[in-house]
Amino acid sequence: MKTTLLPLNDPDLAQTDLEAVLGVLQSARVSQGGVVDQFEEEFARYIGRKHAVCVSSGTIGLLLILRAIGVGAGDEVIASSYSFCETAHAITLCGARPVFADIDYWAGTLDPEKARKAITEKTRAIVAGNTNGHPAPWGPLREIATAHNLALIEDSTEAIGSIYQGKIVGSFGDCSLFDFSQPGGLISGEGAMIVTDNDDTATMLRRLRNRKIEERSSVVLGAWPPLQAGLSDIAAALGLAQLRRIELLLARRKRVERYFLEYVRSFEGIKDPYIAPEVDQVHWFLYVVHLGTRFSRSSRDSIIDDLRQENVEAAAFSSPLHLQRHYFDLGYRRGDLFVTEKVADRAVALPFHAHLSEDQVAFIVGTMKDASINVGAGTAIYL
Repeated sequence: MKTTLLPLNDPDLAQTDLEAVLGVLQSARVSQGGVVDQFEEEFARYIGRKHAVCVSSGTIGLLLILRAIGVGAGDEVIASSYSFCETAHAITLCGARPVFADIDYWAGTLDPEKARKAITEKTRAIVAGNTNGHPAPWGPLREIATAHNLALIEDSTEAIGSIYQGKIVGSFGDCSLFDFSQPGGLISGEGAMIVTDNDDTATMLRRLRNRKIEERSSVVLGAWPPLQAGLSDIAAALGLAQLRRIELLLARRKRVERYFLEYVRSFEGIKDPYIAPEVDQVHWFLYVVHLGTRFSRSSRDSIIDDLRQENVEAAAFSSPLHLQRHYFDLGYRRGDLFVTEKVADRAVALPFHAHLSEDQVAFIVGTMKDASINVGAGTAIYL
């Protein structure tokens, strides 16, 4: 049975979102202005941080963070190669060398012990992500960063609202980064937000982001060439409107998550998403399931193709960075990160958004189950 397209993501917009954007379009200011300032203020309050700085994208946000803390040519930054987004490209863009460490098999987040072993005298920072919304192990990562005098940067571009040991994500890094492009839980079209408690870092981030018209003749500020990487009031208006109903947006996604959990648990060949014992709440970026160990990467791709034939948009959750051409040229090869490669080869991102009905979720999981039969039944991932 064919169905209408079930997209990987469908933005959860309300009339209040449209009215907020229209209000800016009808105003005298659509570029960066007062709405951006308000979005920053309310986002900082939501996360519980002192400062929030709007920027144009997650990659640009990480680039600005690295520049603000002085990371550049000759330095090394430890990061994960496993992600849906490619924020870590910023490490290369700032002139540093990305040093990829392997991930935890279950959570998909950076493994603290493997990150520790990757530290050298050139290491300046650790970038750890709340992968697909699942918080990284921030306690051990903070201990390692402090012991080695390293900056700890929290990549929350795939996470908003998740809670680790009683604290919301975005609370743990010296700087933390959120992204507002699809398919996240809060969207503004494009854009991102950096949060920090450090006054000097926040000041430098703003200097590196862009220059206001009235500041362009400043001799002092002219010492730092900016990227012109701000956010427009149009995008900020949408983000602010969504932020003001973030709990409702996340609750609507939780309802769909419960549908998936019910149907996925009846399918022996795939593993439902894992939640670590120290994690209180996860708000998934996408609904990612892991095929059993009998499945190969090619059979995973065949299942995705079968889903697409039934108008279900699905995708490989990760194309590991260390296997992409630029990083291949830096010397990385398949086999360097065993766990990352094993998990990435079998991870499938399924449609996940508030507009999915229970029947549609049942169809998605059922279609995937039928597709898996075509390539051979899999065992549970833990076997």
